[in-house]
Amino acid sequence: MTTTRWRALLLAAVAACAACGLIYELALLTLSTSLHGGGIVATSLIVAGFVAALGAGALAVKPFLGHAAITFIAVETLLGLIGGLSAAAMYVAFSFIGDGLWILVLGTALIGTLVGAEVPLLMTLLQRGRTAGAADAGRVLANLNAADYLGALIGGLAWPFLVLPQLGMIRGAAVTGMINLAAAAVVSVFLLRSIIGRRQLGAALAVLTTAAVTLTALIVASDGIQTTTRQRLYADPIIAYQQSAYQEIVVTRRGTDTRLYLDGGLQFSTRDEYRYTESLVYPAVGEGARAVLILGGGDGLAARELLRMPRVETIVQVELDPAVIELARGPLRDTNGGALDDPRVQVIIDDAMTWLREPTVRPAGGFDSVIIDLPDPDNPVLGRLYSVEFYAMLTRVLAPDALVVVQSGSPFSTPNAFWRTVSTLGAAGFAVTPYHVHVPTFGDWGFALARYGASAPQPTLPADAPALRFMTPEVLRAATVFPPDNAPRVLPPSTLENPRIVEDMRQGYR
Repeated sequence: MTTTRWRALLLAAVAACAACGLIYELALLTLSTSLHGGGIVATSLIVAGFVAALGAGALAVKPFLGHAAITFIAVETLLGLIGGLSAAAMYVAFSFIGDGLWILVLGTALIGTLVGAEVPLLMTLLQRGRTAGAADAGRVLANLNAADYLGALIGGLAWPFLVLPQLGMIRGAAVTGMINLAAAAVVSVFLLRSIIGRRQLGAALAVLTTAAVTLTALIVASDGIQTTTRQRLYADPIIAYQQSAYQEIVVTRRGTDTRLYLDGGLQFSTRDEYRYTESLVYPAVGEGARAVLILGGGDGLAARELLRMPRVETIVQVELDPAVIELARGPLRDTNGGALDDPRVQVIIDDAMTWLREPTVRPAGGFDSVIIDLPDPDNPVLGRLYSVEFYAMLTRVLAPDALVVVQSGSPFSTPNAFWRTVSTLGAAGFAVTPYHVHVPTFGDWGFALARYGASAPQPTLPADAPALRFMTPEVLRAATVFPPDNAPRVLPPSTLENPRIVEDMRQGYR
């Protein structure tokens, strides 16, 4: 093989290894979110720890540069094996032990160190046979960096759009490890056989084969591992599961009780979801409202209640995750009554903030009611949907005197987050009336009813509301009263620049 082809193939291996390295880091970040709630602190620790480990790996490999070829094979073998097993190890540890954080820290350190060792080794191999001047060394480094960054780009795009949604975390990490091992095998067979001895080459290939067999066994057993470990996290039998590009979605059922979980957080239980849904929907449907916008609420429960009112002619449902809509039309169809397939409901798959910038559907005169049923803002992505800027953008699609309701979390368990939502709506120009009800599976749960640029609306039930199981005018009037141990608070608003509400959630429950 010519020198040019030798180096081209080695650079291709660099790109493949870089892609695998970035996928491992993204897998760790995804696991942190799914298993531990993620957040700014966890994300920062993983990224900072990974970068620090890169530097440690580069220093640690210096004594082995004299044997760069065999060391490179050893590093790639370990990286493929550890990276490929990392997701399974952490998932199992979290399910059986209850705390997989130490696996996360250890995995970040080990994978970062091995990835950091790659560049010095590859630089040494690329320089083989050269009399390197400054310009020559610069060209080699430029080629190496270009291949490395290109591979990182490929890995960064592959994880959310291909690996995670198609393979899931455990199988995806294992397949990535196989690619890492394959790259090392190609380098061994085609590039390094003239550098290392036949005996060393045979030993290297044997080790690579053993590692590949281990990961193959993991891939074959991954469904059983995931089913067993996942079920341990839930008290009731799992009837549906999907790892989407955005979150882990689980549906459980025991008897007549069906429950939806997103990233481990309970979204509703059919034992009492009617309390939450009636409290969310009916106070926001003012007299004469005909066009309603739902942001979030992909389970279809809010749409179900709106469809019980014949005067509601148009419902626009904006949901980010198509997998949630798929489950709403499948295992959750009996719960929502097939609401999302009703001709009055138009489902739009989009991010709520992105859609509000350029709404694709807007009734003449705007929406009469807006129901915001989004997950709690426990990370920056969700935090921006509870910001002054988000609520300001909402005014673009409102009809005059339109009512807006926001699910605002628990005023007892997370009081700062609840009152922060109320204050943020006020800072965006809305007059707000908070209210709260008791939902047994959630506890004390709160909402914010708002109207833009007017006096605060008084929560009432529309005269044409259907027969309800929980909400009555008397219950709704009582819901606006807050006891002394949970008195209203005026807090600085949450903004895109300073998402204070995310920190409120990170502080945990009272």
